[in-house]
Amino acid sequence: MASTGSSYSIVEYFGGDDGYRCGYCKNEKGNFSHGMWSHAMTVQDYQDLIDRGWRRSGKYVYKPVMNKTCCPQYTIRCHALNFQPSKTHKKILKKIKKFLIKGETPVGQCDDGCDGEPMDSAFGEGREVPPLSPVKMQQCQVEHPVISSNPEETEDVRPATSETLREEPASSPAVKGPRHAPKPGEGADPKKPQCRKAKDLRKERRQQKEQRRQDGEALTSPNPASNQPKNLEEFIADSLPDDALHRLEVRLVRSAPPSPQFRASFNASYQLYKLYQMAIHHDPPDKPSESQFKRFLCDSPLEAETSPDGPEVGYGSFHQQYWLDGRIVAVGVIDILPNCVSSVYLYYHPDFASLSLGSYSALREIAFTRQLQKQSPKLCYYYLGFYIHSCPKMRYKGQYRPSDLLCPETYMWMPIEKCIPRLETSTYARLSEDPQAGDANALKDLSRALVLHRRTVMPYAAYARKRKGSSDEKEVEHYASLVGQTCAERILLYRA
Repeated sequence: MASTGSSYSIVEYFGGDDGYRCGYCKNEKGNFSHGMWSHAMTVQDYQDLIDRGWRRSGKYVYKPVMNKTCCPQYTIRCHALNFQPSKTHKKILKKIKKFLIKGETPVGQCDDGCDGEPMDSAFGEGREVPPLSPVKMQQCQVEHPVISSNPEETEDVRPATSETLREEPASSPAVKGPRHAPKPGEGADPKKPQCRKAKDLRKERRQQKEQRRQDGEALTSPNPASNQPKNLEEFIADSLPDDALHRLEVRLVRSAPPSPQFRASFNASYQLYKLYQMAIHHDPPDKPSESQFKRFLCDSPLEAETSPDGPEVGYGSFHQQYWLDGRIVAVGVIDILPNCVSSVYLYYHPDFASLSLGSYSALREIAFTRQLQKQSPKLCYYYLGFYIHSCPKMRYKGQYRPSDLLCPETYMWMPIEKCIPRLETSTYARLSEDPQAGDANALKDLSRALVLHRRTVMPYAAYARKRKGSSDEKEVEHYASLVGQTCAERILLYRA
């Protein structure tokens, strides 16, 4: 992948021994999580981290201590390509259309338990990121760490590349050219079926007609497509009449690094966030400050990256803005990663709470994932953040089927239908059904973990030889076991 900055991820690990206030059950000291500050993060490293139960809030990346925290948070993903809107989802889509055409809004808020915000972070629910003091790194330190010149220290130390970050299918070419139709004279378009003679087509149709007659079928069968239920895209793309009262436009703007479009709409977006936090989460006026908004929803460690087989918009962090009649009424914060669109947060104007904008934005983001998958075949999942079965208002995330939950012990994905009975019995549960299964990416060799020490990249074995004073091996080993062997060998752990 091509990146605008560092080809390394750089993190500081802060442990997770202290309990904090839980935003879900309001337990003052019941929320436990491992945490690290990310100075820079490649999209592939973050993809691998969220597939091990990690999640970001701004540049803070955390992983709940599942068997200890009061409300265990299971990573949930939806199979976007196989998603079919339920009756409830169709009602929401029709409700939005009715509002746009006639201006009608339902009285009261959504009362069917469908409207939580996709990606209510533990830190967005009335809890701040734990007080941290990450080291202040200069931009050159982040973008250009020095690889040690000692041969013993540089063994297997190399920047992560698209080849080392992921395995490509054997049948796919290494680099795809630009997508365009062949020019006249260059030959047939290989993406289209070969041309056939009209005589052969007529002969085939006669044979099919005769076969239907023999089978007793009607000679003129109805078009199968007309009997198919409308898919998600058809609901969203339903055209509005010319005299519709409202117009809705969805704009995608890159938030990190901030694009000109993001900068131009920043103040309007922040004022909407402040209004939302005060009305929906009952924050006092001074709490949703501009700096807090930037830290929580604008700052991101993710590099802006592109890839020949990736989506045209690239990878990284974005805001999906919903403009109603020329003003922002909702914003979905998302990350576009190699395998998924990851929902980060959703905030909206309180006047439109009855329109179920939380669920509507999730449906739009699923459709957006399917759109990106046409450009990047691997990008086929929609991550909704954490599913919290012990918190009834967060169970709505399980309504986007088919979906999987991540087993907290094996890091295997399990269909949610098989997980629910276990979670009904216990708030914390091993979800994998195979008692012999383990973590396939468990830490096996700490010496190969990479560290950044005095601006120099080196494996932990070399760092340990240089280390003077008390040993930090237990802390580094704990960190490496949480991120897994693969990420430990790619991500740079900062050491003072």
